[in-house]
Amino acid sequence: MSNRSFASRTYRDEGVILRTHKLGEADRIIILLTKRHGQVRAVAKGVRRTSSKFGAMLEPFMVADLQLVKGRNLDIVTQAQTLGPYGRDIAADYRKYTSAAVICETAEKLTDIDGESTSAHYALVIGALSALSRSVHAPELILDSYLLRALATAGWAPSFTDCARCAEPGPHSAFSAPLGGAVCHDCRPPGSASPAPATMTLLAALLSADWPAADSSVSGARNEAAGLVAAYLQWHLERSLKSLKHVERV
Repeated sequence: MSNRSFASRTYRDEGVILRTHKLGEADRIIILLTKRHGQVRAVAKGVRRTSSKFGAMLEPFMVADLQLVKGRNLDIVTQAQTLGPYGRDIAADYRKYTSAAVICETAEKLTDIDGESTSAHYALVIGALSALSRSVHAPELILDSYLLRALATAGWAPSFTDCARCAEPGPHSAFSAPLGGAVCHDCRPPGSASPAPATMTLLAALLSADWPAADSSVSGARNEAAGLVAAYLQWHLERSLKSLKHVERV
């Protein structure tokens, strides 16, 4: 009977490790975003021992094929096989590492409140971490593109052309995070930002993954866009991200 019960609680999924922390002398709690089961909190027993077979597979930013057993409070990892060893290259570069930390903290926050778009969020995180590890684009551009697209997936898609409030065709010269992005002269609330046209063009490119346009952007537009993305993100999350302050902008 106990064997059948164990088998019924066992499941397999692939997941990305968002965060870990120590438990006892040899165990580790891992927070996963899985492809089919959403956000999972699990224990990896003995993983911090040097003899552990899959300790390195369960570090942040790694993607693994996992077998888990459902528990009362925490699931238990019983098997792991690396699918995407992104953590190795990311951890070796500070800009990549800090960008990845923001991506994973954001993913943890969003999937904790939005369980209906698990597969879409999972694909975004995997794509962003893969791009970071391969140095496909500047780390900060990958980060800001991920943040905008993740917010859109969660139902908070910003507008960077037409007015977010009245839909008057743009482009417009004002930006309001509370109203949803670009706003026209009539809808513009006091205190709205007035980003440069190049900044709004870059934001639209990052949201749509238009990488030729994003890669050709200048540092001034990138820095201004980063500030607006951070403001938009934190407005909708209704909290600040601890990892965001460590990201260095070039």
